[in-house]
Amino acid sequence: MSYCLNPVCPHPENLANTELCQACGSKLLLRDRYRVLHALGQGGFGATFLARDESLPGQPHCVIKQLRPTATAPHVMQMARELFQREAQTLGKIGNHPQVPRLLDYFEASQEFYLVQEYVSGSTLQQEIKRSGPLSEASVKQFLSELLPVLQYIHSNQVIHRDIKPANMIRRSHDCKLVLIDFGAVKNQVSAIAASVTDQTALTAYAIGTPGFAPPEQMAMRPVYASDVYALGVTCIYLLTGKSPKDLDYDPATGELIWEKHVHISEHFTGVLKKMLEVSVRHRYQSSSEILRALDLEPYLDSLAGSMNSVAARTDGVKGDAKDRGHDSQDSSSPVARAAMAIRARQQQRSEATSLQPGAARSRVIAAKPTTATLRTKNTGGHIDPSGVRSLGSGQKLDAEGLQSYYDKGKRDFAAHDLTLLKLPRADLSGAVFHQSNLRQINLQGANLFNADFGRASLNRANLRDANLGRAYLSNADLEGADLRGADLSHAYLLNANLRGTNLCGANLTGAKLTEEQLVMARTNWLTIRPSGKRGMW
Repeated sequence: MSYCLNPVCPHPENLANTELCQACGSKLLLRDRYRVLHALGQGGFGATFLARDESLPGQPHCVIKQLRPTATAPHVMQMARELFQREAQTLGKIGNHPQVPRLLDYFEASQEFYLVQEYVSGSTLQQEIKRSGPLSEASVKQFLSELLPVLQYIHSNQVIHRDIKPANMIRRSHDCKLVLIDFGAVKNQVSAIAASVTDQTALTAYAIGTPGFAPPEQMAMRPVYASDVYALGVTCIYLLTGKSPKDLDYDPATGELIWEKHVHISEHFTGVLKKMLEVSVRHRYQSSSEILRALDLEPYLDSLAGSMNSVAARTDGVKGDAKDRGHDSQDSSSPVARAAMAIRARQQQRSEATSLQPGAARSRVIAAKPTTATLRTKNTGGHIDPSGVRSLGSGQKLDAEGLQSYYDKGKRDFAAHDLTLLKLPRADLSGAVFHQSNLRQINLQGANLFNADFGRASLNRANLRDANLGRAYLSNADLEGADLRGADLSHAYLLNANLRGTNLCGANLTGAKLTEEQLVMARTNWLTIRPSGKRGMW
């Protein structure tokens, strides 16, 4: 079928390969190459069509967005033209991302403006929910982990989407990746009132976005990057409940969406969504990276708690000593100390909540007798703690036998210690904490390091070949030149880790958190399993 784009055509549908519209006589082949097949959608300022590019081999499909200014006064047309060109430039800039449709062409014809974009075959998230029902918490977290980097990319290019919603996210058929569509190129134009108001008002006299998904500041024509965060939060509620925002109640006093009674999700995820949905921009997450950090930290809170508390305890000791000497300490402002305080506050809240439950028993601390066992170390900077295991002094140098002895007796915290050149092949150190430790050129070949914490640790030229690093925390770790051939890194957290020259040939990265930019710096081969679970080169 050939579809006529004349907005006043009484019968726009024509037979395929027809040159002129049978109803109005308009030319059907747009710009002598694009044949419109049918309409995809229509709004107040234009329409979207599926078309075929007959000038290219195979005649691939594309999407044509047509803008129809509501007035033809010269100053209105000029403003519409400038805004159209700016939108085209924006789409051209951000269309290099694999999850954003590419801009293929843009032009003006008969006082109407056209954008031609890549066609994405698939179903929208709105269609998926209507067909299959609401998603689980895990599925919504997976959705966020896939879409937040896209939003981060868009914002880094100084673009605010302004219409984040399930209907504008397509799950691409051939690879199941989410693609974010509709960047306001059609709607972000001169309003119907523009012809009778000032030039300034003509560009900003109406709110852009979908009511219910758009936050208050956006509807008041003052959108910021955090406006997209709010809309993404509402999208999550839709995915969890299957309910549109218009089907949910609002708190008349605060304007907040009332949604918690409709979902069954964890306390932590509830807190993340509540902060995304803050009515006040000031109290909302300001960026995608903040949400990613909040979501990515959750699985590691328990394993990090020991490390953070240990480091914080040493920091508190240093701070106390500094006060005794009459000096101020800045250690409490360090990222490690702040993380420790946050985790301890979270644990304290849990304890208080438990103690308030009816019939809850009070916990008792029973101190075990100190032992006099001497554990093999290269200095005596440690002391005996109440558990009977000698505590390690900060920066203390351990040998391999001493470290293994500590671990076998229940010690897990080896944070901020010098462990260079140790030989621990096939050692079982699962769940151990090596946060900020120096492990340069350590030999951990074939070791069990499942769920271990290597945050900010130096693993430069370490031998981790065939090691089990499943769910290990390696944020900001230095893995330059490390040997990870055949290592299991499934679901490991590697964001911000230095992978320059890291050998990942044959490594299993299924579900791992890292970027393609990081992997470009590493060595991989056809045996490397990507985070998607597929095997092959990057």
